[in-house]
Amino acid sequence: MYQLFWLIPLGFMVGTFGTLIGAGGGFILVPVMLLLYPDKSPETITAISLAVVFFNSLSGSVAYARMKKIDYKSGIIFSIATLPGSILGSLATSLIPRNIFNLIFGVILLIGSVYLFIKPQSKNRDRKSAKGDVIRSVTDIDGVVHTFSYNPVLGIVISVLVGFLSSLLGIGGGIIHVPVMIQVLNFPVHLATATSHFVLASMSFSGSMVHLATGVLSSGLIQTAGLSIGVLFGAQLGARLSKRLKGGWIVRSLALALGIAGIRILIMVFI
Repeated sequence: MYQLFWLIPLGFMVGTFGTLIGAGGGFILVPVMLLLYPDKSPETITAISLAVVFFNSLSGSVAYARMKKIDYKSGIIFSIATLPGSILGSLATSLIPRNIFNLIFGVILLIGSVYLFIKPQSKNRDRKSAKGDVIRSVTDIDGVVHTFSYNPVLGIVISVLVGFLSSLLGIGGGIIHVPVMIQVLNFPVHLATATSHFVLASMSFSGSMVHLATGVLSSGLIQTAGLSIGVLFGAQLGARLSKRLKGGWIVRSLALALGIAGIRILIMVFI
């Protein structure tokens, strides 16, 4: 139980930063857990992280809902699309050896980091709607109207892949979904982070239930409890901070975190 004295503060920090950038925090938590618990298998680390991401995204979604930043219609569609992928990803974690797991995770983080540093904002913000696009308009609590359009078929395909990768790697999916929503689906940054958190809640829940049913999560219940307590409070702070920061800084913060985590996890592979 002594672990709770540092697991709760760690969860608070993960919840704050993860919610700030709409990524759930799993991309921070997995590298840290790999360092702190080298005796635990990749699937156990993944299961712990995904369960914590659920509590983080649930708390963050409540905070973003109060700010009226969530595009619920798009979020529900993306959530349904992520479910089959997240279940398959959860079942596939035990099939990947530790070194390959670390290598895949590290490379994905580095690629995402470089791309976001180069293109923190979408250059298609003012593009006209194409055939087949849906037009969305969201008015936040401050009365600001956010209008944008995207291809729903592309959004669904991407969400299926995000669901698979998130459950496979235990990163929650937001770290992939947020950049794609901004760069490919044309979402405004603050709506992307909020809607991503809403999607993460259902996606991480389904993946966590699979891990719980298969018994993978049973050896990490103490870690999950401590970290989850922390993220519940950290997520509230992260959502408040997000409201104060410009979109470009949020994306660059995401890129920086991706790069640091990616380098550290790749070092583990080659030393």
